[in-house]
Amino acid sequence: MKNQQNDTAKSGLNPETALPGWWVVAKKELAELWMGGRAMILMILFSVLLGIVSFLLATNSEMKLMPPREMLFMTVQNTISISLFVGLLIGADSISGERERATLEGLLLVPTSRRQIVIGKFVAAVSPWPVALLIAASHLYILAPSPETFNQSILLGAVMGSLLVIGFTGFGVLLSLWSESNRTSLFVGLFTTILFLIPTQFPYGTAQAGFMGQLVKRINPIESVNQFTEKLLVNNRTFDEMASWLAAPIIFTVVVFGVLFWYSAPRLALEAKKARPPWTLKIKRASAVAVLLAVLYLTFLVATPAGAQSDVPTSPIQISIDQTYREVKTGDSTEFKTVVQYNGTEESTPMVVAMNIVNLGKGDPVDPEDWSPERSQEIEPLEPGESAEQIWTINAILEGDYIAYMTVIPEPRGAGETSQPVSSPGIHLVVAAYSPLNPGGVLPVALGMPIGLSLIFGLQKILKKRSR
Repeated sequence: MKNQQNDTAKSGLNPETALPGWWVVAKKELAELWMGGRAMILMILFSVLLGIVSFLLATNSEMKLMPPREMLFMTVQNTISISLFVGLLIGADSISGERERATLEGLLLVPTSRRQIVIGKFVAAVSPWPVALLIAASHLYILAPSPETFNQSILLGAVMGSLLVIGFTGFGVLLSLWSESNRTSLFVGLFTTILFLIPTQFPYGTAQAGFMGQLVKRINPIESVNQFTEKLLVNNRTFDEMASWLAAPIIFTVVVFGVLFWYSAPRLALEAKKARPPWTLKIKRASAVAVLLAVLYLTFLVATPAGAQSDVPTSPIQISIDQTYREVKTGDSTEFKTVVQYNGTEESTPMVVAMNIVNLGKGDPVDPEDWSPERSQEIEPLEPGESAEQIWTINAILEGDYIAYMTVIPEPRGAGETSQPVSSPGIHLVVAAYSPLNPGGVLPVALGMPIGLSLIFGLQKILKKRSR
């Protein structure tokens, strides 16, 4: 009989219920998480925050003029970021918290494998994510200008968010399994996540455009997901163009899953020291060295002086544009074409074509990055007489009179030389005010979602008291 129970435990089945052991553990954890109120309180706070942001986007005189696709991206990004932290915090408390409360021993006596116990804990920790996505869907539906953009934003949010939330929740459970105390697992989890978030806040420039900056962005799963989602949703890039950005989040999640469920879960013990791999100290030292090298590299980039000025040569480059005047409304998109012609006597150097937009009125200066999905485009070296064509898109953000023009900047041929930028004729943009959002449609969702969740939470408490 004992051998039969051992075989059943190894197979992951609970001999008393004939159900998978992970499901038995998950049901218990889900009941404590949701009926106990922790998850509901977090979701209520999330719905309040998202409601405030959505209402401001629809009513604020400046924010409501943001392109609708950027509003959708902001909503998706906030949903993923908050859900990531929620999953990480719940996961980081799942096992180390049981150790501190002296309840883990009873759980280990359950006739199922330790891997099944960890799987059940993980399933419960990731459960707030579908609820958060459902809450976000109601706001995305109001903010989306069309069913197509709504479907695209939901699809990207669900796929990319699941990839990140599952990975970081698993990371939290892994830290909880290794840590001797709940405080340690929570601190290390938050500190590590903040380290991932810091590079996403670097201002665009040398820190991001240089080799080290690009490397940090490529290996950072959070930044990779942001880049992939924004370029597809806001800038209309194709999946093939941005597919390489999926490597970091996929590798991160696969590695976390492998270490968690294959190596660490079977070694779950009452004391964290028994579950801690011997190479943890080496990883900490290597991480410290990597951070130090990154700081030194960025310091070097900032401290490097600019080259000396020299005489500006005459440029054999010409740039033309296919239109000179457009009347649009805020929120509209304008597409136009430029052609760069090279008339030199030898092969040119690589060139960059940059977009510039100038406000002709008394309003604030224009940030071209807010108006166009592509601020600049690169051109490979051209042969004498050869030309290159570029397609541009401008999203009208604010009402007013504007001039948009393009500047071609050739790469200097040597370290001590410079080059002559060449500008195109301007496009006169007359932008009329138009708000496609209905604030009256946003307010019921912004208020109704947290109120509804609060009523459900209150009803849970009443039913729990009556059942006692």
